[in-house]
Amino acid sequence: MGNCLHRAGSKLQISENLTINGLEEEWDALWNDTYNYTDADLDLAAPCRSCLLLDSSSLPFFALTSALGILAGGALLFVLLKPLVCQHLCPGRAILAQVAGGSTLFSIVLPILAPGLNPTPDIILCSVGHGLWYASAFAQALLLCVHIWLGPKLPQRWLLKLSLTLWGLALLMALPVALASDVTTGVCTLSFSPDVWVWCVIHIVVCIAIFFILPLSLVGAWVVQRIRGGRSGPWAKVLWVWFLFWWLHAVVMGSDILVRSDALVIKTCFVQQTLDFLLDSAKILGILHCLVTPLLLALFCHYVTWPPTVNPL
Repeated sequence: MGNCLHRAGSKLQISENLTINGLEEEWDALWNDTYNYTDADLDLAAPCRSCLLLDSSSLPFFALTSALGILAGGALLFVLLKPLVCQHLCPGRAILAQVAGGSTLFSIVLPILAPGLNPTPDIILCSVGHGLWYASAFAQALLLCVHIWLGPKLPQRWLLKLSLTLWGLALLMALPVALASDVTTGVCTLSFSPDVWVWCVIHIVVCIAIFFILPLSLVGAWVVQRIRGGRSGPWAKVLWVWFLFWWLHAVVMGSDILVRSDALVIKTCFVQQTLDFLLDSAKILGILHCLVTPLLLALFCHYVTWPPTVNPL
């Protein structure tokens, strides 16, 4: 990200403004008056450097998260897709299996974006990795919203068409980030160069819509339903936690694009460092969702299969 706003001029720029017939004494006096810097002035002129949380030293975090995510997601998929097991006990089992599959796909793609794994990653591999990374997250968000809102009311005859539509929409929404991906210092990143600026803006708008506006709209609809006296099923409880792992991601990316477009001006280095810290933190939180998603789905199935009983007093 950018540097501090106070920039020091150069001696060459000052000398170009001097007249040709200027005396050497006047030049020395001007030089001494102009460049009588203090330590505070030098601190203001220094570049604003942020401490990166996801650098080459974070490779073990990526590797461990990927391995555990694949194991947990694969185990849950085996249970959900195993014939004649929980056929009628866990409502929406087909939708939940797709969510688990999206989480597992996320874990498989994760090493592609790990910093330090490949010193010279291929840009095509980075684009594919970023595209699948976000496509799996978008698909999970859409599938969870459908399951939370409809629950067991979802007609089975719509299941195949609905699933294909949601996955196709998720892949389409992930296309901008694939087109805007680039390799910077050996790391797969989202490029904000003028050539792909439009794709970056579209990608961030999609993230805000899917991870922030969509769940917020469902919460509002759920509140209205409760006010009117409607009863919410168990599907409207533990699955909401999933969106907490991506909510910060959407908010911080929206703030970052405002800063880059100069719509939001940052005047201190501390604020810039805080924004960079939140960007990495949001990415870490999004990565950790592949560990939590199988647990949330397992808790949901356990809740609806063996609901808690209330002992009469």
